[in-house]
Amino acid sequence: MKIIACLGNPGKKYRKNRHNIGFLLGESIVRLAGLSPGKRDFSATTSSGIIAGDPVLFLFPETFMNNSGLSVRAALDYFRQTAANLIVIHDEIELPFGEVRTKFGGGHKGHNGLRSIIQHTDTADFHRIRLGVGRPPHPDMAVADYVLSDFTPDELEALARLVPIVFDSLSTLIEAGGPKG
Repeated sequence: MKIIACLGNPGKKYRKNRHNIGFLLGESIVRLAGLSPGKRDFSATTSSGIIAGDPVLFLFPETFMNNSGLSVRAALDYFRQTAANLIVIHDEIELPFGEVRTKFGGGHKGHNGLRSIIQHTDTADFHRIRLGVGRPPHPDMAVADYVLSDFTPDELEALARLVPIVFDSLSTLIEAGGPKG
């Protein structure tokens, strides 16, 4: 089983924030793949089903970004999985808006959701689908303020076009057992 942790913050206030791109695209993939409707488990909303021939659990932590690792750890423990079967979908300020890249391992680069997952799993060795949100438009704008700002209507429209790209990246990771790199 693969655990797909889609990172974001719960609640209407954060719904369209850049930091919630993991939630936004994860929810779209769940609908696209026709997975089971969400239920509450592991301090998260979850959906399950089959993608690329393997069972998957989509995890949308409701612990807020900074404590995502609590939810991820609970799901991994329950299903007796290791971080090798974890794929995290998250925002990435180091990538231009709309760019999608996969990565295995690495640090958290100040991303508090990744920091929490690394802390609670005792490893950084898990797969990531990094979704570019770009850097703040002005050097004097704090990164936290930027990632907690809403996408523009044009950006939200562009996100819809990323769904098949992210779905293909996810399917590739699942089919290959999660290639490193």
